[in-house]
Amino acid sequence: MPTTTSWTELPTLTGELIRLEPLRSEHAAGYLEAVGTGESAQEVFRWLSMYPPTTLAEARQQIEEGIDSPVRRPFVQLDAQTGEVAGTTSYYEISPATRSLAIGHTWLGQRWWRSGHNTESKLLLLTYAFETLGAVRMVWHTDIYNERSQAAIARLGATREGELRKHRVRRDGSWRTTVQYSMTDDDWPAARDHLSARLGRG
Repeated sequence: MPTTTSWTELPTLTGELIRLEPLRSEHAAGYLEAVGTGESAQEVFRWLSMYPPTTLAEARQQIEEGIDSPVRRPFVQLDAQTGEVAGTTSYYEISPATRSLAIGHTWLGQRWWRSGHNTESKLLLLTYAFETLGAVRMVWHTDIYNERSQAAIARLGATREGELRKHRVRRDGSWRTTVQYSMTDDDWPAARDHLSARLGRG
């Protein structure tokens, strides 16, 4: 059942590896450092709609655009052990009326790839959505060519629903076919147990 918790106010969600807080402009320096430089930064931002920032001003601008977006509610992803900025993620397409929302606009600096941080981040976001907000449906969108992302979403326990042709415009101006995945509240208990087990907490 839905709760009285606001769907537009972001909580702070804390795990053993990652802590999610509302993204703020003062995170800009850590944001820039987490992105990295050169080929590393290009790989981190490869599938995003924006280019990796190269200056503090650009990092701050990207953060402010996320905060000001009418459709996104962005989190900063912080390393729970060191407090360093590890990346960002967002809830978007938030619909209290249909009790649904999406997770996306996500990136992690390469230091945190294949480390469990992304899995725990998704577990925190899903737990809050299904168990606090009372959501019945969670959605993910990813580029049809981003096979790494598709595999990661499938490992969460999400179901591939199909392809949305000419769904978005990539940053190079080409049309993107989007692969859409979802998870419902019926799927959630098994997914929660699976993700908890992956993190060694099952």
